[in-house]
Amino acid sequence: MHNILTDLTTRQSLHYGSREAISFKDRTTQRWTSMSWKELDRQVSLLACALETMGIEPQSMVNVFSANCPEILITDFACFRNRAIPVSLYATSSREQVEFIVNDSGATMIMVGNESQYRIVREACHKCPTLKTIVTFDDSIRLDKDDRMTMRFSSMLKLGEAASSQCRDAVTLRSAEASAEDIATLIYTSGTTGEPKGAILSHSCFDAALAIHHKRLETLSDADRSLCFLPLSHIFEKAWTYFCLDSGIRVAINSDPKEIQSVIREIKPTCMCSVPRFWEKVYTAVNEKISSMKGLKKIMVKRALKIGSIRNLQYKRLGKDAPWWIEKQYRFFDKRILSVMRKAIGVNDGNIFPTAGAPLSANIVEFLHACGINIVIGYGLSETTATVTCFPTIGYEIGTVGTVLPEINVKIGKDNEILVKAPTVMRGYYRRPAETAAAFTEDGWFRTGDAGHFDENGALVLTERLKDLFKTSNGKYIAPQALESRLGEDKYIEQVAVIGDQRKYVTAIIIPAFEALKEYARRKKIAFRSVDELIQNKEIRKMLEERIERLQKGFANFEKIKRFTLLPKEFSIESGELTNTLKLRRPIINNRYAHEIEAMYC
Repeated sequence: MHNILTDLTTRQSLHYGSREAISFKDRTTQRWTSMSWKELDRQVSLLACALETMGIEPQSMVNVFSANCPEILITDFACFRNRAIPVSLYATSSREQVEFIVNDSGATMIMVGNESQYRIVREACHKCPTLKTIVTFDDSIRLDKDDRMTMRFSSMLKLGEAASSQCRDAVTLRSAEASAEDIATLIYTSGTTGEPKGAILSHSCFDAALAIHHKRLETLSDADRSLCFLPLSHIFEKAWTYFCLDSGIRVAINSDPKEIQSVIREIKPTCMCSVPRFWEKVYTAVNEKISSMKGLKKIMVKRALKIGSIRNLQYKRLGKDAPWWIEKQYRFFDKRILSVMRKAIGVNDGNIFPTAGAPLSANIVEFLHACGINIVIGYGLSETTATVTCFPTIGYEIGTVGTVLPEINVKIGKDNEILVKAPTVMRGYYRRPAETAAAFTEDGWFRTGDAGHFDENGALVLTERLKDLFKTSNGKYIAPQALESRLGEDKYIEQVAVIGDQRKYVTAIIIPAFEALKEYARRKKIAFRSVDELIQNKEIRKMLEERIERLQKGFANFEKIKRFTLLPKEFSIESGELTNTLKLRRPIINNRYAHEIEAMYC
């Protein structure tokens, strides 16, 4: 049996020919341009020959350090053809992180996207003895005069073009010898508490994951179009994009996450994987717009959402036809209100929108489904080649992360830990025998580190991340993510870190949504000269206090945030407070803001 990824572009080129495979913004013109399957496969073939010529051996590592761009996919598939192992680094990685991953993986070649990444690698290469070659995706990068180890990507393609028939035969032979047990890639975990570890995902993991997703995601077809928005270094986007390409789904590649709001309106994807923060921002923006409406318009929108909720959640969700009078009202409101809302977001023709990586409030999920946006909540990890569970097409339960996918086994272990056994589970952590042993039970189940339970319908409910769970000095357990997710619904709150381990009560460090807060201050005629002055204002604090109290409705008294501190600057990847996947690095936050935290307990 062949590996799906090894000959994917050749197979699809023969099937689709000149049909669009991917689209992207041209670096020079900044205009959207497309690449056919035929051209994508041609470039993969050329780069595969160039890699062989450059001495890339089967099962050797090639690092990729770049924001999303077509060259990442070309590199991945060229590596697969050579039985080599592409290993992605986050585009935001620091020099220390680059040094660590290059040395840990033992890569001899690294591909870089822009000038900033080139500079970082140039500094890092002095401490990376295995590294022999740097390849720049962007031809306009200015190379150092003393640089003897860098090649242009365009030069690599020319090298492949000039390759001998012997070289091409060598690549063909390598492809034929590809094994399901070959390592496909290493996915480095984001390291919230320590050094990142490279999860070993073999080709068999991806073969199984793709087959399983074809069974579950039955509404998708090659008529769909996806927007590649999350970093391709993240397992969620990587596995999703491979799935889309294997399905013949056209993939538009977004290179700048800051432009996502405008890009989504340009591309109008019918499917796109994303993290909850994207939809939290959509929710707050739409709700803000609704709250500013007046009179009949506001009444109509509220009615549209109510009918949307009844039709989509009480009937369509369960695979039932809504009564004719509900369906008639829905069609009326969908045409005049709901489709206009979806169009403003950029998802009017939406099919499914898989969402995972952190909890998304049930209120937001219900709201989006009421709007006609089919959010598919899922759960998975780097170590499980992404998805373990997700919403089924019919009968999904809001408040859960869906049901277990075919061929995947899940059980609940000690301390309610979710355990997984499946053909998609990693082989282990690269060069980490002790950590690999600790990640599995004696009988071979992977320990996810997440706690949860199954509901009466067989859907998985996540309760907490075990390492994030803390206990107050009164002996009460607190799951911080549940609180953080709830507060994330608010338009005035950007980020939250809940505190309380071995403390008398729960507190929080909150980063406000500064633009929304400034607008509120102007509306209420609250004078301020700086962000610092704004967040110290008594009226602002009182307003946030009241909103936080309302948001915590339904939580037990001991779980509620009793005091909070507002900070004038966002947590960031650059400062080390967030991982590359935007998860909180709690130990760093606790240490860096120790003074502010202590003040909340005085």
